[in-house]
Amino acid sequence: MTNLHSFCCFVVYIVLIHFIASLSLITSQIHINEIANGITNNALFIFGDSTVDSGNNNYIDTIPENKADCKPYGQNGVFDKPTGRFSDGRVITDFIAEYAKLPLIPPYLKPSIDYSNGVNFASGGAGVLPETNQGLVIDLPTQLSNFEEVRKSLAEKLGEEKAKELISEAVYFISIGSNDYMGGYLGNPKMQESYNPQQYIGMVIGNLTQSIVRLYEKGARKFGFLSLSPLGCLPALRAANPEANKGGCFGAASSLALAHNNALSNILTSLNQVLKGFMYTNSNFYDWLQDKINNPTKYGFEDGVNACCGSGPYGGIYTCGGTKTIKEYNLCDNVDEFVWWDSFHPTEKIHEQFAKALWNGSLSIVGPYNLERLFNNDIKLMTIADVVDVPEIEHGF
Repeated sequence: MTNLHSFCCFVVYIVLIHFIASLSLITSQIHINEIANGITNNALFIFGDSTVDSGNNNYIDTIPENKADCKPYGQNGVFDKPTGRFSDGRVITDFIAEYAKLPLIPPYLKPSIDYSNGVNFASGGAGVLPETNQGLVIDLPTQLSNFEEVRKSLAEKLGEEKAKELISEAVYFISIGSNDYMGGYLGNPKMQESYNPQQYIGMVIGNLTQSIVRLYEKGARKFGFLSLSPLGCLPALRAANPEANKGGCFGAASSLALAHNNALSNILTSLNQVLKGFMYTNSNFYDWLQDKINNPTKYGFEDGVNACCGSGPYGGIYTCGGTKTIKEYNLCDNVDEFVWWDSFHPTEKIHEQFAKALWNGSLSIVGPYNLERLFNNDIKLMTIADVVDVPEIEHGF
């Protein structure tokens, strides 16, 4: 794992070489007019895993570990019953929709929904790679196929020109990758035999880049990204640490997440230069959350290590809800004191705090644009020099 950081630049180089010809062709064929100030067709399209799933897994045949449709999920009273969100209440994209003055974005599989404000395609347990939890989730390639169906439906409903306008002005929020590294790699001995960590990161980043470009080809221009957290510090991974008796995080998992984030950051900077009109919001979720874990009282928490809902060491045995193999679980009295809701997922309070950072955070914590600027079309296309000249972004993104 010690060479993963230096390998990121190599991963970026290989991925860009693979795509540069097709990207150049795309940008030479597509003319993008300057975006006028003011929102005309506000919409939010969401892709990802359990960090942003708003209930799609309620409608698929999967294992209990990939569902959150039972109590105490959603216990804080925001919703009248569990919705399928892996939280005690709302998730980050619910707050983003609120800040953008949008209604809650519905899950794609919910019957009879209106697509005009956007759709949530995310699926708990999903990965960038179709092999991750294959057959039990809606993987990212399938989520993109579902987006294409929505795009066609919007064209039929609004007309081709109005649909194109909505698609180009919408924001596309992507939060995915954790499952590829936790279950898809560290939990899969065969995958570890086939790929070393560097090769695997390159494969994940390459496929994620393909997905971003595919959305761009369909008209997407404005993107938001939730980078990976320090995965080894999740209660479940902390409990699984081979040196768990030392009380520390699982270093191998965190190293994979950090290397992924660094590679993705460089890819996004490069896409911003290659794809005309490509704009994005990214931030250093890894260090942001690590600070909350290490110094919870600075941010209004009491516990940054243990899960509010679960069992075993650190609450790391994933029993929350009592629907898994082990039916008994522990539940804390005051969830607002905890960084972690269950063995894998943070509390609504964390979701809200980070949503605020993404929405209107300064260049020192989010960039090259915050989400408020993307939604309000307050945009000045930036150059590489603009990014490099800001020390916080140079190291944080």
